[in-house]
Parts: sequence; C-alpha cells; structure tokens
Amino acid sequence: MTASLIDGKARAARLRAGVADAVAKLRKNEGLRPGLAVVLVGEDPASQVYVTNKVRQTEECGMRSIEHRLPADTRQADLLALVHKLNADQGVDGILVQMPLPAQIDTDEVVLAIDPAKDVDGLHPQNAGRIVLGRSGLVPCTPQGCVILAKEALGGDLTGLDAVVLGRSILVGKPVALLLQNENCTVTMAHSRSRDVEALCRRADLLVAAVGRPEMVRGSWIKPGATVIDVGINRIPAPERGEGKTRLVGDVAFAEAREIAGAITPVPGGVGPMTIACLLANTVVAACRRRKLPVPQM
Repeated sequence: MTASLIDGKARAARLRAGVADAVAKLRKNEGLRPGLAVVLVGEDPASQVYVTNKVRQTEECGMRSIEHRLPADTRQADLLALVHKLNADQGVDGILVQMPLPAQIDTDEVVLAIDPAKDVDGLHPQNAGRIVLGRSGLVPCTPQGCVILAKEALGGDLTGLDAVVLGRSILVGKPVALLLQNENCTVTMAHSRSRDVEALCRRADLLVAAVGRPEMVRGSWIKPGATVIDVGINRIPAPERGEGKTRLVGDVAFAEAREIAGAITPVPGGVGPMTIACLLANTVVAACRRRKLPVPQM
C-alpha cells in the first residue's frame, strides 16, 4: 500500500478562494472590509517570514492588513497598550500577536489582553472554553486546519473513528483533541508520560502527530490504512545537500509511514498552508459575528 497524499496547499487555496469570495460579498452588500492586525515584536527570522506571508495573503483576499513591527526591547506595558488600542479600533476585526515573544514579555498576559471577539488565533481562555463546551467560537488555526484535512481525506465525516493525538500542547494537541471529540471521534491523547506510545498510535484510525520531535513516529507505529496528520515542522541537517544544508521533516517518518497509511499529509505542504488560510477565515467570522451578520460559507 502507498498512502495517498493529503494536499494541504490545494485545500488551503480553496479555503482562501472562499474567503476572498466572502469578503467581496461583504464589501458589496454590507460595505464591510474586514481588517486583520498583525503585531510582530523583534526580528526572529521565521516570525518575519510568517508575518510577511500573512500580510500578503490578507491583502490578496481583499481584507485590510494592519501591520505593527516593534523592536525586540519593547516593554510589556507598551505592547499591552497597543493591544488595547487595537481592541478599541472598530476597523480591526482580528488581532494576532506573533509568537514567540521576547523574554521580557509575559505571553499569557498578552493573550488575556486581546478581545476574545478579535482573537483570531483562538488562544484566549474564553475561546478555549467554548471548544470544551462544544459552542461556536474562534478556533485555533492549526488544529482547525488538521480537522479540515482529516475530513478532506475521509469524506467529510469522522464519526466513530478511533483517533489518537500524539502531543498535549495548548497550541495544537489539546484543542485538536477537543475538536475531534466534537466531530464524534473517540479520542486518546498520548504524550511523553504515556505507556507504550507505539501501541496507542498503532490502534488509531486517525493519528495526529504534534510532538515536535523529528520523525518520532515510525512506520511500524501506524495502523494499516490509517489517516495520518503530521503537524511537525522540524529542520534537521542534510549533509547530502551540502555542508551546512538542512531540510524540513515532520514528526512522522514519512517514507516509512507512506507504505502503511491510507492517507498522509506531507511536510512541507500539508498542515502548514492551512494555518494562514484558517486565520483568514477566522477574521471573516470575527467581522461578521461582531456585527451580528450571518457568517458566510467558506
């Protein structure tokens, strides 16, 4: 068996097209142009690339992009003041503060300061609580992308599947487990303290790997025919490409897994593209809910 590839790039492109269509209709029918504010503190190279991509894709979808780039030595009080200003700005529908933040800033305090109605990253405790309660809220982007890709691979219905989530971070593992429960899966969370992680993974119809350890999940860990969603993005040395060269791999040993699984996301090109696409969709959702407008299909 050779697993089919779950094309995150193509699915993200369709979602962005849906966002662009929704924005065009909102502008025509309601005079509404959703606005996304992105705040970057410092000069982390990866964060700069992410922010540049977010700004570009926001504008390509027809939305307003509001960008704030602050120096690495920004005081926490100054960042919080900016967040409060964006909360009060009626032209801003979504606020994203790019992580990680410099050491002098308390990330939790910044997340708490964001208006939950504008929290398009879905990290505020109010939005996290809504997932627990199974109520509508702003859903974290990467977990949301994982569920969309799983449904893409499995015909849209995840009911009754035995799902295993490897990793329990608040950014991916915990919310994706809750989202899968809301999709009527039977969910097991495996982590560093779990006994016989390999056996837990091998029973999964749907395996979500989100541990941040390069190629930890081997082909022998996967149930034949299972669907594998690999959230990991790890850069490892690639001496075969030349001195000092690197390559990206996931948390799953892709070549091995592809011989066992039924469907699998590649790295890169799987979950990654979905994160920004879901961020854009969340901005449209936030813009509509804040004004009590129907949320369009995207």
